[in-house]
Amino acid sequence: MNYSFIIRKASVEDTEVIQTITRKSFKKYMEDTGLKGSMEALDETLEDIRNDIINKEVFVAFVDNIPVGTIRVEIFPDNTAYISRFGVILDYQNIGIGKSLIYLVDKLMLAKGIKKVSLHTAAKYKDLIRFYYGRDFYIDSTSKDRGYIRALLVKEYS
Repeated sequence: MNYSFIIRKASVEDTEVIQTITRKSFKKYMEDTGLKGSMEALDETLEDIRNDIINKEVFVAFVDNIPVGTIRVEIFPDNTAYISRFGVILDYQNIGIGKSLIYLVDKLMLAKGIKKVSLHTAAKYKDLIRFYYGRDFYIDSTSKDRGYIRALLVKEYS
């Protein structure tokens, strides 16, 4: 049997599948961290996602033509960037898709001369913190601005 794994730049036609991946992965994130209520990732509209596809670098990963992961990167004029809405659906976690998405972002950042990229995640989510440390991120600071301890992780490029 042949298997395929592809990551490509998202198009507006991917809006609904990106919303599905985001909702599934962030619901799992909330369960794993014990967060209650809702979060922006779960409340965003199709229009919000379309705007991100147009204005940010948005990628989607497919396994055998099934959309399974996504990541968004906003690049700023000061040669920094911010990662958001990074998620892989549960059935496809721990097989290298997240690593591949981060690796693609690394290549993009280096090609564009970006000096550092940052993201937020729950500071108590040990598996995610370990994942990011394994990709050369470090915790720059923490805050409780969203009602839980959020870590600002940073990766610098030389």
